[in-house]
Amino acid sequence: MGEQKRKEDSKSEFIFGKKNYKFLFVGLAFIVIGFILMSGGGSEDPNVFDESIYSWRRIRLAPTLVLIGFGIQVYAILLNPNKESKK
Repeated sequence: MGEQKRKEDSKSEFIFGKKNYKFLFVGLAFIVIGFILMSGGGSEDPNVFDESIYSWRRIRLAPTLVLIGFGIQVYAILLNPNKESKK
């Protein structure tokens, strides 16, 4: 009897709530978009230097999006889903 109740209790609990998973996916989307924006800028010929590697998108925007995404991930992990919201 006790073992069956323990199994039922363990199956019904998730580590995170629905709100946590929403923030996790939003943070993951920011990180993926940042890495996509950071990619490219290479040259077909290794003897020719391509200046596009120093574009504003790759130097400023993409790393900022990645850091914002990591910040959202940390917030999503630390968010308490059981806390009652005040209205």
